[in-house]
Amino acid sequence: MTGYTLTTTIHKPYQETVEAVRAALADQGFGILTEIDLRATLKTKLDVDVEPQVILGACRPQLAHQAIEVEPSIAAVLPCNVVVRAAGDVTTVVEAFDPDAMTALAGNSQALRTVAADAKRRLNAALAALTQENCWSSTLPA
Repeated sequence: MTGYTLTTTIHKPYQETVEAVRAALADQGFGILTEIDLRATLKTKLDVDVEPQVILGACRPQLAHQAIEVEPSIAAVLPCNVVVRAAGDVTTVVEAFDPDAMTALAGNSQALRTVAADAKRRLNAALAALTQENCWSSTLPA
């Protein structure tokens, strides 16, 4: 499977980007339900060093409810993971799971596609806000 994330690159340090991502998601109605610090986890569990990276489990309750009403098993891929990963001292990559990929997993029902379209619009808006705020390039899909 290819094309399963929405991606943007921000020319801003990692920690500043993490905070900006939180704010941009909140502006689109998403809360953060989970947070996994991959760098710390991999250091603790495997004693390996990786660039700073966090997985934020973003959820907009209204959309989650609509999705599980249509397809209860879709809860297995909720919340929507948003990864913030350092790519150098002043460059950070932000990736979000593309809700279109969720619909492909669930058989592409029209009702679920409607929910996914709303989620994707909001995630794209959050990612776009990050690049507009900093006037940097983005690799968001059209």
